[in-house]
Amino acid sequence: MSGPEGLPQVLAEIATEFTALAPPDRLQLLVDFSEELPALPAHIVARREQMEPVTECQSPVFLLVELDDPRAGTGVRVHVRAPAQSPTTRGFAAVLCQGLDGVPAEQVLRLPSDLPARLGLTGVVSPLRLHGMGGLLGRLKRQVRELTEAEGPR
Repeated sequence: MSGPEGLPQVLAEIATEFTALAPPDRLQLLVDFSEELPALPAHIVARREQMEPVTECQSPVFLLVELDDPRAGTGVRVHVRAPAQSPTTRGFAAVLCQGLDGVPAEQVLRLPSDLPARLGLTGVVSPLRLHGMGGLLGRLKRQVRELTEAEGPR
């Protein structure tokens, strides 16, 4: 199911929550989200060296995407490791983890590249942070594409 602007439903609800706020409050909401970034599950901790570094981020951020069923392209699971000292990046990562959990791969691949702007973050965080968020989103989509293509035609 999709929400406004073609975003998956939960992500659309998060976007609505952000854009309903004044810019300073958006920043606070992003920081609040940083506290909700899920810990890595044990099976990912065991494969931590397979996590991809997000070099566009100023801080050490790592990403690994899984699909519940790669052949069907279902159930995206986003795993991000980001330091607590980088609350804006962590907050965006938490938005992606919450907003994309269980979403079909095809919906993730259709996400707009300007997602941080659609959350109202332009002018709220620095251009360097926006660049890092764009890098995180781009790598996430690339990993989903690679997972679905590796399984071949359905």
